Amino acid sequence: MKVAVFRKEHFNAAHRLHNPKWSKEKNESIFGKCNNEYYHGHNYELIIKVSGEPDPDTGYVYDMKVLSDMIKDNVTHKFDHRNLNLDVEEFKDLNPTAENIAVVIYNILRDKIEPRFDLKVTLYETERNFVEYPA
Repeated sequence: MKVAVFRKEHFNAAHRLHNPKWSKEKNESIFGKCNNEYYHGHNYELIIKVSGEPDPDTGYVYDMKVLSDMIKDNVTHKFDHRNLNLDVEEFKDLNPTAENIAVVIYNILRDKIEPRFDLKVTLYETERNFVEYPA
């Protein structure tokens, strides 16, 4: 019997979508206002899904306090009120699209959550635009 638990967190961050291999015109054409050289920000909503079998002793799939602390210590403290392009090492050479941010968060947390649990990251960049990894 598999059950899923979800933890929702929030962070604010700035970024710029830009490919240094492209001309200014191509970057502006592809990324539009998201290519603003002075960056722009989002109020990200992050949902972490952990699936597994409930522990017979606790009834928990995963201790939500442990999950919350793990997300805060490894993701929100690292990303919140940061410029992802300039302040977060993982994006030094990686365009911080919502897709790439979700993959980075997944990789950070996957190393900390036992393999017997399934993990999924859902990241809302806006109310209407969100990504999920793995798909």
